[in-house]
Amino acid sequence: MKKTIHFLPDNTKIDVDEGENLLSAAATAGVYINAFCGGDGVCGKCKVKIEQGRVAAAKARPLKKSEQENGYQLACQARVLSDLVVSIPDAVKADGRAARPKPKTTRAISARSLKSLVGEWQVDPPVEKRFFQLNPPTIADNVPDLQRLIRAIKKGCHDCKEPSYDHPELLRELAFTVREKDWQVTTILLRGKLAEEPDRIIAVEPGNTTEALYGLAVDIGTTTVCGALIDLNTGKVIAEASGYNDQIRYGEDVISRIIYSQRPGGLKVLQERVVYTLNNVIETVCRKVLITPSDISYIMAAGNTIMSHLLLGLDPKFIREAPYTPTCGQFPLTRAAALGIAAHPSVRLFLYPSVASYVGGDITAGVHACQMHKSPELTLFIDIGTNGEIVVGNQDWMVCAACSAGPAFEGGGIRYGMRASSGAIENFHIHPETLEPMIITIDHTKPRGICGSGLISIVAELLEANVIDQRGKFNRNLKNPRIREGIDGHEYVLAWAKDAIADDIVITEVDLDNLLRAKGAMYAGYMTLLESVGMTFSDLDRVILAGNFGNFIDLERAICIGLLPDIDRNRFFYLGNASLLGAQISLTDHKRFRERTVVSRLMTNLELSESPLFMNHYMAALFLPHTDMSLFPTVQKKLADHLTETGDSTHQQAVQG
Repeated sequence: MKKTIHFLPDNTKIDVDEGENLLSAAATAGVYINAFCGGDGVCGKCKVKIEQGRVAAAKARPLKKSEQENGYQLACQARVLSDLVVSIPDAVKADGRAARPKPKTTRAISARSLKSLVGEWQVDPPVEKRFFQLNPPTIADNVPDLQRLIRAIKKGCHDCKEPSYDHPELLRELAFTVREKDWQVTTILLRGKLAEEPDRIIAVEPGNTTEALYGLAVDIGTTTVCGALIDLNTGKVIAEASGYNDQIRYGEDVISRIIYSQRPGGLKVLQERVVYTLNNVIETVCRKVLITPSDISYIMAAGNTIMSHLLLGLDPKFIREAPYTPTCGQFPLTRAAALGIAAHPSVRLFLYPSVASYVGGDITAGVHACQMHKSPELTLFIDIGTNGEIVVGNQDWMVCAACSAGPAFEGGGIRYGMRASSGAIENFHIHPETLEPMIITIDHTKPRGICGSGLISIVAELLEANVIDQRGKFNRNLKNPRIREGIDGHEYVLAWAKDAIADDIVITEVDLDNLLRAKGAMYAGYMTLLESVGMTFSDLDRVILAGNFGNFIDLERAICIGLLPDIDRNRFFYLGNASLLGAQISLTDHKRFRERTVVSRLMTNLELSESPLFMNHYMAALFLPHTDMSLFPTVQKKLADHLTETGDSTHQQAVQG
């Protein structure tokens, strides 16, 4: 149930779910509250007064009894129980004067029309279990056990073609399996990839096991592997897990891993490491619902072209060399156990087809999930990750491209970067005068590092507060203990060691350089792709953002740093992990699954590395937000307004440029 919070003296209101953390709600509303410890409840800086309404406070040890009696609470420890009126104390500057920053405009990317993007899908998976009571053989009816089973299957489905089988393992135990439960058996049937193909018998189990039918949808990312366990009888996701791709120790991006694969034994090592990661994901989801990996009947996976090659043990050498050709784009249906995956010997692994060397099955799955191939609306589809991929088009045509953004948005290449897990800074505000931070961490624990959404928030806030300039360099004229010289040049202290898990947590100029390169590559990719088809951002009907951290991205801040185009905010939609969603849909509904071939046929690849336009756009995008400020009119106004308020005429002229 939604509750309304009215923040004073800012006169800012926000609707939140009942039980929402008050500090997180303030950050989402753009309201600054002094908070150092990420929400752990130990620094005692985030005191607010509850003027009206009720909150549940987890702990209040930094508060005096008199403060509690007068309605004060720590925002980080307060959960919203009703509509609230909350007073925020003013921050105090070094000279003793009160300072109250204006609320910021924040905006989450809309997931409001997710249903309209992905449509409906039925619970009609590509694998099914059927229970049969076979007639025991007699002297008069002594046909072989396999033919007896096939006869029962055909009798139970009058319009079905005779099912096939293709592996001897099925036969080795069949005679014993059918007799174990007095001729009661359950068959696992795999539907044909095309409607005209017959079903295939892939396993036979003793007794009635039809209630236990599970499938695994997997996104094999360069940095992170994500899995969703689905009850295929209901279509419900019953467990999820993710983990760092263990290949990352051999290279943070796909090019590094291709290079490593060319070492003696390198390809084998990389294949084993991704299987190791996948097995950990499988073990985790199975443990959550008390099943074993052998209970999983089908695995539907999507990954970029290099990840797909490495999983199958295919040499990716020529993907890196012009004219950039993979071994194959349509990957064969594979037995998971043959790859070393912890699964029943009969379980099949399906990999979404790739379009080109650097536009893989993860993008095919995402475009398939949001049904671009069925929509007349001109759409820009963006998957921001280590290997950023972009598609523009509609139901009539699609052009796609990939650019190596690097791992910055997933925590890589950032000194204190980390995955979006407990203790990661995910939201950040800065007081424009005192330069003191407001830090929100995942799970509201002491800060441990910075995740992708936190990195975007931090850089946007530092830029708006003039702590850094548009080149990503710190303002050397500011005298503040949080801005200091470090081993990697100047840095800003986000959290002192006493307020964090271990050391001071900082963001450095090297971190900022890595972010600039990552966001510059993405923006240059959009520009190049649109220009290649004679279009601009104004021609777009919608922008769909996919990726693991998009749910937590603040749209205004992503535009502020130049990661996303400065266009009408209502055109943006968030799809989430589109690769995983596509695999989930295909795993649940075999008819939607069969549409995938339409997607891959519509997509035409553009090699950005061969385009001189891309490098020009890339160099221009190595600024916050861009060298051409006319592309970012709302950001230009925002920065100019702040500099006018602070009286910094030199920087104001640079922004107005």
